[in-house]
Amino acid sequence: MPVSPGAGEAGPPRAEAHSPSYFSLLRGSPGLREAPVDFCIPCNPYFPTPELFGLLQQNLTTILKYYPSDAGAITAELGSLLGLQPQTLVMGNGSTELITWIDHLLIRESVAVPVPTFGRWTDQPLETGKRVDMYRLPEERGFALDTEDLVRFIRARGSRAAVICNPSNPDGGYLRRAQVIDLLDRLTDLDLVVVDESFIDFVDEEHSPSVADEAALRPNVVVLKSLGKNFGLHGIRFGYMVANPALAGTVRRMLPKWNLNSFAEAVVFLLKEHTRAYQESLRLVAADRRSMLQQLSALPGLKVYPSQGNFLLVRLPDGKDGVHLRDHLLSSYNLHVRECGNKLGSSSRFLRFAVRPRQDVVRLADGLRAYLYAGSGRVTAAITSAAVVPPSPPSAPYREEPAYLEKPAYREEPAYREKPAYREEPVYRAETYATPAPAVTEAPVYRMEPARRETPYPEDPFVVGGDDPRHRRLDPLDLSTRWTFGEDTSPFRALGDGRAEHTRGYDHRS
Repeated sequence: MPVSPGAGEAGPPRAEAHSPSYFSLLRGSPGLREAPVDFCIPCNPYFPTPELFGLLQQNLTTILKYYPSDAGAITAELGSLLGLQPQTLVMGNGSTELITWIDHLLIRESVAVPVPTFGRWTDQPLETGKRVDMYRLPEERGFALDTEDLVRFIRARGSRAAVICNPSNPDGGYLRRAQVIDLLDRLTDLDLVVVDESFIDFVDEEHSPSVADEAALRPNVVVLKSLGKNFGLHGIRFGYMVANPALAGTVRRMLPKWNLNSFAEAVVFLLKEHTRAYQESLRLVAADRRSMLQQLSALPGLKVYPSQGNFLLVRLPDGKDGVHLRDHLLSSYNLHVRECGNKLGSSSRFLRFAVRPRQDVVRLADGLRAYLYAGSGRVTAAITSAAVVPPSPPSAPYREEPAYLEKPAYREEPAYREKPAYREEPVYRAETYATPAPAVTEAPVYRMEPARRETPYPEDPFVVGGDDPRHRRLDPLDLSTRWTFGEDTSPFRALGDGRAEHTRGYDHRS
């Protein structure tokens, strides 16, 4: 994978930029005796705790039977938990929903993206006809991001937006908070700068790595976070973004009022009682990451890249192929791993392993030895070298994951048995959205005095005009009665006489 800083575009995209889902793997592999150990999806194996899972189980009937609260109520609770104003938060049905709307509403014509990276940051703007300026991270420097060189690349290409993942996916590279703020200061002239902090809770290099507080104050910055990755609940699908009220409002107005499900609401409202357990889970993941890095680095010929995420990127020796290794680990060791050949800026020599408890990593290391050194006489040497490694720090206690108990009836169909164990996901065509993105005019100036009536913001297409007071509605993210949306849709508008005006939208659900 020859790369150099500022190398420009990275070539045409591959068919897909993600691996098959866990459910697709189970459906397509009827011969599996038990669910595979998942090294593919970066997750938090220590959260939710059994106690929190028990609370969700106890309330399962209520969660499934009744409507969730609207997004405003759930986001207000999240803002209270994070110490952020709800006007600066937008919650989505997974961070990818927010990526989609960020692309449609806030990215105009071009975006600079360091690669390799999370596939939706390149695929999504390409699907909507944007120019994606791909800045290739140099392999010889461990995929480290040089911010000075990135700024030069953006200037040379004329990119109007930029995306930085911190920590980076798939390599786990990390920029310290001061470096990110310096980069934001250099890019104030861009339409938009996105900092994807989906894995930042796993960082232990510094105490407060996030720049979410900066995003709430800056005119062109969005910070994206994924609660599913942090909390080990990918299936719930919930993420959020932080931005100034003008940018946040632009995205919020396009989302359905009930875009979050009841599971997401239940977890958000339970988090305050389980903050200490969550912090402990992050400490355990960091300990497992250090142990796993040491175990895998002991294998001759395997290059392991240091990471601040809950995953490790590895490069195989010359002549070894990640696709074959992936299939070998699944068929012989029942391990599901992520081969990175379909990531732009990467190749099939690279694999990403999610951080897991030590017992699982021992099994992974055995599978790697069997594949890498088979027939070469190096298996014994590899095992011997691994045996003299200094003892690793105590790993986190192992929590067995629930087995996939029953096989669905359709697994017994011949059509499923004839397919290979590792099926490819379908490739979806790029489609345009029915709702056109509103024209972006001038970048709004973020006002610190909410009582002003003057506003630079465009009209809200979803607010009906007229003098009828029923046509006015509260900001869905502000639970107080002091502020209300007028027809100019200023995010902060004070009533002239200071009275509390009680206005409420109509709920047409049966």
